[in-house]
Amino acid sequence: MKEKVVLAYSGGLDTTAVIPWLKENFGYDVICCCIDCGQGKELEGLEERAKLSGASKLYIEDLVDDFCDNYIYALRKGRCCL
Repeated sequence: MKEKVVLAYSGGLDTTAVIPWLKENFGYDVICCCIDCGQGKELEGLEERAKLSGASKLYIEDLVDDFCDNYIYALRKGRCCL
């Protein structure tokens, strides 16, 4: 059974290129995870890109509300340190 690795995936050139590299050099089953914090159209086609590069799965976690409530709103109120 192959070992699995979870890749924080943005869909950009670097994270897309690392998928086949992880498979070829380490034999990993690559599972991608992307956090949706309001990127909108940037997420379109992400699953196809990840899978064409060799990922077995892509999870897109919708954290828009959490990001807005805990970072954007808090930053505006001066209660957030990044």
